[in-house]
Amino acid sequence: MIGPSSLSGLPFLRDARRGRASSYDTAGGNMDYWLLDPGETRTLAAVQGPGCVRHIWMTMASRETAYPRRAVARMYWDGSPHPCVEVPAGDFFGMGHGIVKNFWSLPLSMSPQDGRGFNCFFPMPFATGARIDVTNEGERRLVLYFYVDYETYERPLAGAAYFHAQWRRENPTGGWGDDSRRFAQDPEYFREVFTTPNTAGEGNYVILEARGRGHYVGCNLNIDCFQRAKNDWYGEGDDMIFIDGVSRPTLHGTGTEDYFNTAFGPSQEFCSPYHGLPLTSGTPEWPYGGKHSMYRFHIEDPVHFRESIRVTIEHGHANHLSHDYSSTAYWYQTEPHLGFPLLPPVGERLPRE
Repeated sequence: MIGPSSLSGLPFLRDARRGRASSYDTAGGNMDYWLLDPGETRTLAAVQGPGCVRHIWMTMASRETAYPRRAVARMYWDGSPHPCVEVPAGDFFGMGHGIVKNFWSLPLSMSPQDGRGFNCFFPMPFATGARIDVTNEGERRLVLYFYVDYETYERPLAGAAYFHAQWRRENPTGGWGDDSRRFAQDPEYFREVFTTPNTAGEGNYVILEARGRGHYVGCNLNIDCFQRAKNDWYGEGDDMIFIDGVSRPTLHGTGTEDYFNTAFGPSQEFCSPYHGLPLTSGTPEWPYGGKHSMYRFHIEDPVHFRESIRVTIEHGHANHLSHDYSSTAYWYQTEPHLGFPLLPPVGERLPRE
């Protein structure tokens, strides 16, 4: 087993060897970075045998805007022909919209200066080997510094599932009831929007769809509110999680802010180990306009599935709002995994201006 990682577990010996792959200057100088040309893929770490990635640190620089959305991280365990992780780099480390910004959580953080130090502490076990790649899909060179810290073992970890992460975007979501002029002029329209039922999740934004046995351990969700609607609040949408093929939600929440463990239409930035709202960019005239980023990690309460899972959230009540939604889901499962949606080309990943 991996063993305890809390302070109370530090005195206990474990049968593991420590390894690291990094961008250090092998000639002994101070050129401790890699340069990735446009379109270039580099392998950051390739490990043989049983082991577990315990920490990834990374920082990057480019002359392009939104470079964290242009670079893509891909990870493969045990020779998988398809990536088990495929996420734009910034989104993988917890912040969307191509933005870097100081925030912290237990598994992910962006550290000073100005959020440019990316950290991941999700354990990533493997039985026969691991490979971690980064691709520069931008049009300018990418400067990359990194550490990949891992352990190797005599034998694979018993009962361990494989780490996965997947990015999705819907821009815009298919809202049907966000006509602000009709809201102001037609009380019946207001009543129709907020009494229309949605009991089976039809039209919800999909955060994750997976098959196999495993457990969902959380997500970050990024919303860009680019048009106004009644009350300007984007978060009336409920979370709905479907486990093992059911037609009605196994877990049904009460609102977007409630799933992310905040309350009453928050407009204050906040970070904690398991949940947070590290980015909100409204103004006094439009409190919920612009870009928002939030996270919820199921570290103490993972969502288990034996056959399949579908994690969704409404975009407004009964999906009445049209906004830009993107997300990264994190989960562990057995292999093989369900094929990921095709990652959009870089031009379709860039944030709205």
